Amino acid sequence: MSKNNWQPTASLPNLKLRAEILANIHQFFADRGVLEVDTPLLSAATVTDPHLHSLVTTKNLYLQTSPEFAMKRLLAAGSGPIYQICKAFRDDEQGRQHNPEFTMMEWYRPGFNLQDLMRETDELLQCVLNFPPAEKLTYQQAFEKYLDINPHTAELSELKKRAKDIVGFTDDRDSLLQLLMSQHVEPNLTHTFIYDFPASQAALARIRPGNPPVAERVEVYINGMELANGFYELTDAHEQKQRFLNDLEQRKKLGYPAVPHDEHLIAALAHGLPNCSGIALGIDRLIMIAAKTNNIADVLSFPIDRA
Repeated sequence: MSKNNWQPTASLPNLKLRAEILANIHQFFADRGVLEVDTPLLSAATVTDPHLHSLVTTKNLYLQTSPEFAMKRLLAAGSGPIYQICKAFRDDEQGRQHNPEFTMMEWYRPGFNLQDLMRETDELLQCVLNFPPAEKLTYQQAFEKYLDINPHTAELSELKKRAKDIVGFTDDRDSLLQLLMSQHVEPNLTHTFIYDFPASQAALARIRPGNPPVAERVEVYINGMELANGFYELTDAHEQKQRFLNDLEQRKKLGYPAVPHDEHLIAALAHGLPNCSGIALGIDRLIMIAAKTNNIADVLSFPIDRA
C-alpha cells in the first residue's frame, strides 16, 4: 500500500463543486415544497432484480441498493412529495463510472405522470448544470434513429445479427436489446431522455396498454452515461409481488442466491400508494458531468480502494 493512499482522490475544487451542487439541489426542492426525508440504509429485505447484487451483513441485513421501497412506504403513509439524498450500495460494481458505495438522490411526486416527471427532471438539470432543455426520444425512436430497427417488432434473428460482434452474446431477447442499447445507442446520447421502454423491462413501472404495450419508464443519459432512471410507479400490490417472484425465478436460473422480497412494500401498496412518479439519480455521476471528468474517483473523497 502506498503511503500516499490516505489522501483523497477528489481535488479541493471538485469537493467544493460537490457541496455547491448539493446546496442547489436542496434549494430546488425547497422552492417546490418537496419534503426531504431520511430512511434506513439497512433492511431485512432487498431488491430482487437479477441485475443488482446487494451487500449483506452477518446478521442477514441488506445494505440498500436504493431507498425506493422505504420511500414508497412513506408515500403510502401520506407523506406527500418527498426527496432524499443518501448512500446506496451495490456489490460487484466498480470502475470508472461505478463505486460499490455511492450517493443517490430519489424523489417522488404524487399526481405526476411520466411526462410531468421528465419536465421537472429536465428543469433540475437546467438549474444545476446550466444545460439547455434535453432531447426526448421514445425507446423505439432511439433504436430507429441509431440502429434502423424497431425494438418491439424486430425478429430475434435480426437482433442476433446486429449483436453478433458484442461480447456477451445471448439468445434472450431483452438481453440482446440491452446489449444493443449499451453498445449502439447510449454512446450517441449527449443529453437525452429515453422513455416508453419495452413492457418486459418495466421493473417497478406501470405498463401502458397499446400496440405494443410499453413500460412507463424513463432513463436519462448525458455524454453516453446513464444518469437517472424513473417510473410512473406501479401501485398494484398483487402485480408487484408477482414481479418479485418472477425476479426470484430468474435469479435461480442464473445461479444467483435467493433474497427475501420486501413484504413491507407489498403491505404499503395494498394499503394504497398514491398515483405518482419517481426517479433515482446518481449524484456522483451528476458531479462528474459538472466537473467534466469521466472518472468517478475524481469526485469522491475516498473511493473503495482508499476506504
